[in-house]
Amino acid sequence: MAKIKAAVIFGGVSREHELSCASAAEVIRFIPQDKYEVMSIGITKKGHWLYFPGSPDEIADGSWEQNPDCTPAVLSPDPLHRGFIILENGEASVRRVDAVFPILQGKFGADGSIQGLLDMSGIPYVGSGLLASASCTDKSHTHMVLDDYDIKTADWRLIRQRDISDIDGKCKHIVRELEFPLIVKPANSGSSAGTGTADNFEELTAAVKVAFSNDNKVLVERHFIGRKLETAVYGYDEPKCSCVGEILSTDSIYDPTQVKKTSGDDLRVPADISGELQDEIRRISVDAYKALGCKGIARVDFILTENGEIILNKIGTAPGLRRNSVVPKLMEQYGMSMTELFDMLITLAIEKHDES
Repeated sequence: MAKIKAAVIFGGVSREHELSCASAAEVIRFIPQDKYEVMSIGITKKGHWLYFPGSPDEIADGSWEQNPDCTPAVLSPDPLHRGFIILENGEASVRRVDAVFPILQGKFGADGSIQGLLDMSGIPYVGSGLLASASCTDKSHTHMVLDDYDIKTADWRLIRQRDISDIDGKCKHIVRELEFPLIVKPANSGSSAGTGTADNFEELTAAVKVAFSNDNKVLVERHFIGRKLETAVYGYDEPKCSCVGEILSTDSIYDPTQVKKTSGDDLRVPADISGELQDEIRRISVDAYKALGCKGIARVDFILTENGEIILNKIGTAPGLRRNSVVPKLMEQYGMSMTELFDMLITLAIEKHDES
């Protein structure tokens, strides 16, 4: 039987470039080689697309761009091509693929950009579609959808670019409605860059200005201190949820995209909570996943407050996929190895695309 041709896209222009490369290297290592023929497409920090024929080790350490065998490549939006146009020795050729595994976080990755291009190409791909990806990346949209479905999130307010001329006035209005401490975030960001906390008005206005240097919309939320709980939800029509894990980090702002902090080292699986609480968090995870229209797999972050309130913090549609990342560790405890996980994700992407 002919092998399934799967393309892995990694890198990208966002701050999460290194995380993407680290995850892609692991995915390529663990995709079953007897079933798949893998093609690697890297995107540099400047946005150049390259066909990369080298090893996962070069992707992991960032040296892949210097490989002399890299050649320019582009994903063709024409469904007749169903693949990539490779420019080599002054000639163009089309490499057809059966599926794409986009491992891109942040801007032009998890925000729906690459998903829209893949939709145009007609190629099946792993993960959520354009709308769900965009809605989960833009935290204000996540809040709006989950509020509509009565899924508990932190109380929040939005500051738009048009409010910059009167930040003090806007912040005074927010202080009247929300209690300190507050957390201030760029509305669209996959990392903690531009995120800060505020215990008073002066800290709030300063944090808002910093957040605006990273995005044109800023989210202000009640900052809950509590236990950091995690789930992984996967599937399409009838999604399933892993067991619940707990991040033991004491950082006020936890950033799962920081590769150097080895996200997942401080994950305890399963979390030391009651079976009843496990079931409730898993139920909310699936409800939120379905409400936002997610597909493939997603990481769902929660805060469990001191008084037992379950606060959904965010949903990540492009989670880290290193061996030690949160989602693979949750899925392994759930009974699914990395090889089984990646095989399932590609298989489901092809099956569901064919059904539609």
